[in-house]
Amino acid sequence: MPPAILRRTRPPLPVSAAPDALQIFELGVPLDLAATLAPVAHGHGDPTIRIAAREAWRATRTPDGTATLRVAVEGASVRAEAWGHGAAWAIGQASALIGLEDAPEAFAPTGEPLAGLVRRHPGLRLPRTGRVMEALVPAILEQKVTGVEARRIWRGLLRSYGEPAPGPGAAAGMRVMPAPSVLRTIPSYAWHRLGLERRRAVVIGLVAVLAERFDAEPPERVRARLGAVPGIGQWTMAEVARVAWGDPDAVSVGDYHIPSLVAFALAGEPRADDRRMLELLEPYRGQRGRVQRVLEVSGIRLPRHGPRMTPGDIRGI
Repeated sequence: MPPAILRRTRPPLPVSAAPDALQIFELGVPLDLAATLAPVAHGHGDPTIRIAAREAWRATRTPDGTATLRVAVEGASVRAEAWGHGAAWAIGQASALIGLEDAPEAFAPTGEPLAGLVRRHPGLRLPRTGRVMEALVPAILEQKVTGVEARRIWRGLLRSYGEPAPGPGAAAGMRVMPAPSVLRTIPSYAWHRLGLERRRAVVIGLVAVLAERFDAEPPERVRARLGAVPGIGQWTMAEVARVAWGDPDAVSVGDYHIPSLVAFALAGEPRADDRRMLELLEPYRGQRGRVQRVLEVSGIRLPRHGPRMTPGDIRGI
C-alpha cells in the first residue's frame, strides 16, 4: 500500500456509545483496509469517511435511514458496529464495503509488471458501497476539474446541506450526504456559492429526481437510466460502477491521468489517449478496472511533460 494513504488519514474516533447493531466475522483473507477503501473517500478531510490502517468509519444514507459504520480489523476477524436508523443495513453491507465479497483471485496475470504488483499488494480488494448517489454526486463534482476544486465543493456541500452522522460520528464532525430531496431544492445561486457552475448543478438535480429508483433496480437498469441523463458520460458511469457496485471491469475512460498511467506501466509509453489505454487493457477484459486500481496503488509515477491543471474557483464571480 502506498505510504501516502496512511500519512494523510486522521486518527480514528473514540467509541463513545454502545452501537445499535454489531457483528463480528472472520477475515480469512489478506486485507489492506486503507488501500481498499481509498476509492470511497473524496480527498483528505472528506467528512463522510475516516480511514486508518486497521480501522475505518463511514457515514452513509441507507434505505432505512442514516448510519455511522465502524469496521476494525482485530487479529483474524473484523468487528463491525453501527449507529443510527440504518445501522442494521450498514452492518449487512460491511463485508462488501471492505472488499470481502470481491474476488481478486479471479485476476492472476502471469506477465510483468502486473504479476509482481498483484503479489506486492495481496490485501488490495475492490469495495462495494451499494449507494449509487453517494458515488454519483462526487463523480459529477469531479467532472473536468481538478481534484482540489471538486473536493472543496464536496466538503462545502456536506457542511451546508448534509446531516450530522449518527452516534460517535457527530461529535467528530462527520456528515451524511444530503438526501436527494434536499439536492433537488438547492437553488442555482447556492450552488454557485459552493463553487459549482450551472451545468453540473443541473445534472445533480436530474439524477436526484431518479434517485429513489436506484435502490430498487439492478445495476443494468440503473446504468440505462444514467446513460440517458445529459452530462453523465463514460467516466462518471465508471466511477459509480467501481465504487457503488465493485465492478472489476470499470475503467475510467475520459480521465486526465489514467490512460497515460496504463500506457507507461504496461508499454513504457509516457503518453496515451483512451483508445490506446483500452487497447492495452483488452487482454484483461472483465478485470480492466482491477488493473487500473493495481496501477493506482503501484507507486508508478508518470514523467512530467508540462504544467498540471490549475484549480478554478467561480465563487467570487
